Amino acid sequence: MDREELLVKIYMPFIYIGIAIIIYLLLSKIVDKILKFNKKSKQKTLQIKREETIINLIKNILKYIIAIITFLAVLGIYGVKTTSIIASLGIAGAILGLAFQDTIKNLLSGIAIIFDNHYMQGDVVTINGFRGEVIELGLQTTKIRAYNGEVMIINNSLVTSVINHSMYNTNLYLELPIAKNISLATIEKILKNINQKMVKLKEVKRDIDLLGIESINANHYIYKIMIECSAESQFSINRKFMQYLKEEYDKNKIKVPAEYFEIKNSK
Repeated sequence: MDREELLVKIYMPFIYIGIAIIIYLLLSKIVDKILKFNKKSKQKTLQIKREETIINLIKNILKYIIAIITFLAVLGIYGVKTTSIIASLGIAGAILGLAFQDTIKNLLSGIAIIFDNHYMQGDVVTINGFRGEVIELGLQTTKIRAYNGEVMIINNSLVTSVINHSMYNTNLYLELPIAKNISLATIEKILKNINQKMVKLKEVKRDIDLLGIESINANHYIYKIMIECSAESQFSINRKFMQYLKEEYDKNKIKVPAEYFEIKNSK
C-alpha cells in the first residue's frame, strides 16, 4: 500500500463524515424554513404543532438515511463491495429485524402516534400516570416535562393509552368561599368586572360562567364559576383570576374568609 492510498484511507472517512454533517445541517435548515413559512401562513395552533412534530420526524429520518449512506461510502473506501451488501439487505434485514425488533416497534409506534394524532409536541398529556408537556416526539422515544421540571422518557412502543389534555379546551372550575355578609348581587357584580378583563386573554375562550351558590356553611357560602381555557394555560389563568379577584376585593374593602380557593378541573 503506497503512501497516497494510505492517506486516502485515513482522511477520506473524516471528509465523508464532514460532508454528511454539512448536508444534514443544510437539509435541516431547509426543513426549518418550510416550517417557519407555514407558521406565518397557518392560523390554527393545532396545525402548527402537527407541522412541528412531522418536521422533527422528517429530520430524524434524514439523519438515519444520511448516516447509512455515509457508512456504506466509508466501507467502499476500504474496498468493501457495498453493492453486495445492498443486495444482501433482504437477508440482513430479517436478521436485523430480529435483533432490533424493539427498535422497530418504537419506530412504527412513533409514526402511528404522529399520523393518528394521539399527541404532538407542545401538548399536555398524561401517560402512565405522568402528566406534563410533550417536549420531544422522536422515532424511538417521547419526552414529557412535568410542571416541576422533571422529564420522563418513554419508549414509543410502551405508550398504550394517552390522556391528551390539549385536544380540547379545559373547563377550569373555581369554588370561591364568600363571607355571608357579602350579598350575592355584590359578588356577581365583582365577577362580571373580572370577566371583562379575563375575556381579553387569548387563552380564555369565552365569558366566565357564573354557576351560582354551590353550598352554604356557618360563616360563608361557596360560589362556583367555570372558565373555559386552553389546557396548558389553566394554572396561569387561575393565578390571573386570583389577581383580579384580590384587586376587586381590595377596591370594595371585602375580606376573604380563611378557607383556601379550591381548583377542580373537568372536561
